[in-house]
Amino acid sequence: MTPRRDHLDSLAISLLLGCCLFWGFQQVLIKATLPLVPPLVQGCVRFIGATVLLMLWCAWRRIPLWEADGSLRAGLVAGLLFALEFVCIYPGMQYTTASRLTIMLYTAPFWVALLLPIWLKHERLRPLQWVGLSLAFSGVAFALRDSLAAGGSWLGDALSLAAGAMWGLTTVVLRTTALSRVSAEKLLFYQVGVSAVVLPLVALAMGVPFSLDYSFWGWSSLALQAALGAFVTFLIWMWIISHYPATRVSAFSFLSPLSALAFGALWLGEPITADLMIALVGVGLGIYLVNRRR
Repeated sequence: MTPRRDHLDSLAISLLLGCCLFWGFQQVLIKATLPLVPPLVQGCVRFIGATVLLMLWCAWRRIPLWEADGSLRAGLVAGLLFALEFVCIYPGMQYTTASRLTIMLYTAPFWVALLLPIWLKHERLRPLQWVGLSLAFSGVAFALRDSLAAGGSWLGDALSLAAGAMWGLTTVVLRTTALSRVSAEKLLFYQVGVSAVVLPLVALAMGVPFSLDYSFWGWSSLALQAALGAFVTFLIWMWIISHYPATRVSAFSFLSPLSALAFGALWLGEPITADLMIALVGVGLGIYLVNRRR
């Protein structure tokens, strides 16, 4: 398997912070683009665009994507799990609130922490790290607690929880199979490539209308989501997952929903409350505890 560092260094932390900040911004960007482009269409364009960009990148860097290295079966499984995550998210939006969906989705780090040590003993969290993981999750829940009262259907909650499980299981497959020996580019290729095929089929089955008649703003949003959201930041995430403890890396994902709240306040005029500040402290402390060295 790929040689791994036993803790996150300054490079990994900087990259993770950048990715999580952008993913929070992307949530606001997707929300702002909804009046122009349906969410599932945004997902289709994002992954098709990312697949094209990734292939161009690999051709330029001469990184092999098609060589037989024993990773095909595991790669297709990881790609299908990754695609199913979004297949669950988009219909789930119709049956539950965004806040409830976010809470259910961000159970993913718990799936990683529970399942990954079954195969990789060094990924096991100590009791204090479990406290940190729970604290970070609680910080997100605290920030969204008012809108959680709006409620949702059991179907929406189930789809959201399933999306979180798919996200967590994808990470487990990446670290416990032949995929642990391939490049970050090939890891991402399996995921965005399968999603680029599956999501349009799901959109057609759901009767989602496709169009090329979007405004300049609509296409600019889609281009940014594809280039930075699904290509650059996901490629960085794949590289980090390949070189650092996945259980500790996953804890940083709790920053994304708080980043989305902050960008929503800056861009959409949504209020910044004391609750957000308290939640940020809780998430930060939780991440620190998860990554605290002995």
